[in-house]
Amino acid sequence: MTVARGRSSPLGASLVDGGVNFCVFSSAATAVELLLFDHACDPRPARVLRLEAPTHRTYHYWHAFVPALRTGQVYAYRAIGPSKPVCGLRFDPAKVLLDPYGRAVVVPDGYDRRAARRPGDNTEVAMRSVVVDPDAYDWEGDAPLRRPFATTVIYEMHVAGFTRHPSSGVAPQRRATYAGVIEKIPYLQDLGITAVELLPVFQFDRQDCPPGLVNYWGYSPVCFFAPHAAYSSRRDPLGPVDEFRDLVKALHRAGIEVILDVVYNHTAEGDHDGPTLSFRGLDNETYYVLEADRARYTDYTGTGNTLNANDAVVRRLIVDSLRYWVAHMHVDGFRFDLASVLSRDECGRPLQRPPILWDIESDPVLAGTKLIAEAWDAAGLYQVGSFAGDAWQEWNGKFRDDVRRFVKSDEDSVLAFAYRCFGSPDLYAHDERGPEQSVNFVTSHDGFTLNDLVSYDGKHNEANGEGGRDGCDANLSWNCGVEGPTTDPDIERLRHRQVKNFLAITLLSVGTPMVLMGDEVRRTQRGNNNAYCQDNETNLFDLALVGRHRDLHRFVKVLIRHRLRFGETLGGDAVSLSQLLREADIRPHGVRLDEPDLRPVSHSIAVTVRGSGRVAPIHAMFNAYWEPLTFALPRLQPGVGAPWRRWIDTDRDAPEDIHDDPGPVVEASTYVVQARSLVVLLASW
Repeated sequence: MTVARGRSSPLGASLVDGGVNFCVFSSAATAVELLLFDHACDPRPARVLRLEAPTHRTYHYWHAFVPALRTGQVYAYRAIGPSKPVCGLRFDPAKVLLDPYGRAVVVPDGYDRRAARRPGDNTEVAMRSVVVDPDAYDWEGDAPLRRPFATTVIYEMHVAGFTRHPSSGVAPQRRATYAGVIEKIPYLQDLGITAVELLPVFQFDRQDCPPGLVNYWGYSPVCFFAPHAAYSSRRDPLGPVDEFRDLVKALHRAGIEVILDVVYNHTAEGDHDGPTLSFRGLDNETYYVLEADRARYTDYTGTGNTLNANDAVVRRLIVDSLRYWVAHMHVDGFRFDLASVLSRDECGRPLQRPPILWDIESDPVLAGTKLIAEAWDAAGLYQVGSFAGDAWQEWNGKFRDDVRRFVKSDEDSVLAFAYRCFGSPDLYAHDERGPEQSVNFVTSHDGFTLNDLVSYDGKHNEANGEGGRDGCDANLSWNCGVEGPTTDPDIERLRHRQVKNFLAITLLSVGTPMVLMGDEVRRTQRGNNNAYCQDNETNLFDLALVGRHRDLHRFVKVLIRHRLRFGETLGGDAVSLSQLLREADIRPHGVRLDEPDLRPVSHSIAVTVRGSGRVAPIHAMFNAYWEPLTFALPRLQPGVGAPWRRWIDTDRDAPEDIHDDPGPVVEASTYVVQARSLVVLLASW
């Protein structure tokens, strides 16, 4: 086969007239081999093309043009160079390497992660990349939705877990796939959420986990451009790309945005004993943060390695990846896992102005894209309220913790709880940040589900095979008197009420609310708070729970509907948090008007909010005490056309727990809020 010199740009495999141009970065390789496979699972390549300098090398870029190749071509690399771990060099010419810019990945049936760790050739059992034409798809006029955060309610979900359970009603061949999610979009529409936040869909290594288990969550990426192939109902090499785009297009038609949980802080190659899958074998010392001895990896992620995100080459990779998912896959936003890692330099020191973060938020292609930071890392860097940049929202871990503490009746929790309900002004009222800066959540994939938060005092991670060492120990949970499932009706009623309390607080607080998949019907993981490796019933969404907890499902639907109406009334993202708080007439109370009890022993607070003409007055009472409390009610000012009406009372049974239409009139001057419950009263103009 005649192989032309090719071009050093763009990176990856690009269709050009008459064939494909291949380009890959490696600064220290002495030669590179391009492997071409006739079929996805062939044990050996049909052709091996050796790229030699200087013909096929420009600076640090290796390139070649191969005529007559088309989209769907399966390929991979081998890189030849020195193996000197103490110098940061880990070349292994026997290992097959994925293209860091590959747009699709095929995984042979016999894929073996262990073969990429031990000496010898792993061609037969290695992942391979696929040539993709990113423009070969009919979007039918689709584009990202650009919904303002003020009218955004996020639903964090797992692509496979959402439909894999037989109760989903999805045909077996489409369960646990992008196509399966498309079938269940009506469920999401009915619930009322406006955005799905998908756990990682970049191709990941399912074998990156303890022996005998499966990496289920997907926080183990091997390629930042390719959608995970196992989530496709199609088995052809290009199927995952088009099926993912089908999902995005279908969600957009339903008015639902797509936010991807992205992992740019580490890869599946692990620590110094890990496999050689791509980056390590191409340019180890460029892609990773190394210790001073260069043979080991600095680990700020808890996974064995840390991506060198502020290196110029890696910065380009990350931005190119984000651009690709916006321009060619039409996603609406990104939630950055362990985003604080991206603020570290090549020595691990936090930077005041991290280049990669400013590259992302100043990129014109990404303008208007939702950017959400998990503003901490596994090595103790905690930046909630201080994450660099102007365009970033933040997962508010303090909201999660302070709301949990208050609802479970911890001492000295009232003041922090009040801050969290009003957008965390102690964190976000500076620099005129928007009121939706805080992404408010009580539960996420990482930790207990909401049902388990009120059912377990401690984690139960025995199935993970790590002797209980994994998962957080500080869960701020309370089992309501019995560990795990119970038939005691009083405990079960208390748990149900606590779940409603958490959901109401999350969906009514100032900020951007996020709900975990299945929390609206009390999905359980049986006390496992780190179910990353449980590819089984533990992680699946049993939709039979919708019938079992129909009252809770309705409660959440009504909450979301009113939440979105409030967001529209407040004028979208046009007002800052500090301005909103200045304009609002906010009066805190205790059981007596204008006398909030902020002592450490207090477990209750009330607040009246009289908007500046934008919203009708609201009066909310929160009782986390274990006995009923009688709260005095404020009088409505002249000009309000109706008395107080009860909207929410989490102690009451459905349908009296929440009203979609104006609720019953409250004529008394006091209201008894039952133990561990909350009440919200509304007035109409």
